[in-house]
Amino acid sequence: MTKRKIRVLAAKPGLDGHDRGIKVICHALRDAGMEVIYTGLRQTPEQIVQAAIQEDVDVIALSVLSGAHDHLFPRIMKLLGQAEASDILVIGGGVIPQEDIPELKKAGIKAIFGPGTTTSETIRFIQENVTR
Repeated sequence: MTKRKIRVLAAKPGLDGHDRGIKVICHALRDAGMEVIYTGLRQTPEQIVQAAIQEDVDVIALSVLSGAHDHLFPRIMKLLGQAEASDILVIGGGVIPQEDIPELKKAGIKAIFGPGTTTSETIRFIQENVTR
């Protein structure tokens, strides 16, 4: 029996228009054997959660460079809870100040990967923490 590949939804919530970093992550995850769905730019939290449920993903990888992470990430977690989809692993990345990370983790984001994080660190974290 073939083991199911880890399915990742990569998303850029909010009005952030910079997507080079998330595209690098998408390629690295795909090269590591994961199935990756990239939603594109300027997605609402509602669109991201709906896509994650429809695609039956194991992971949502969020990227924000606009500074709106403190609003968008918790909103996504709240919507996942309302949809009874809290078992989806949610990680974040981008330019996120260190002082904001504890609140994001309290909201349910399992890890934050900032500038300088290697793709292998992100891949390893996903592989070790997917429970679905």
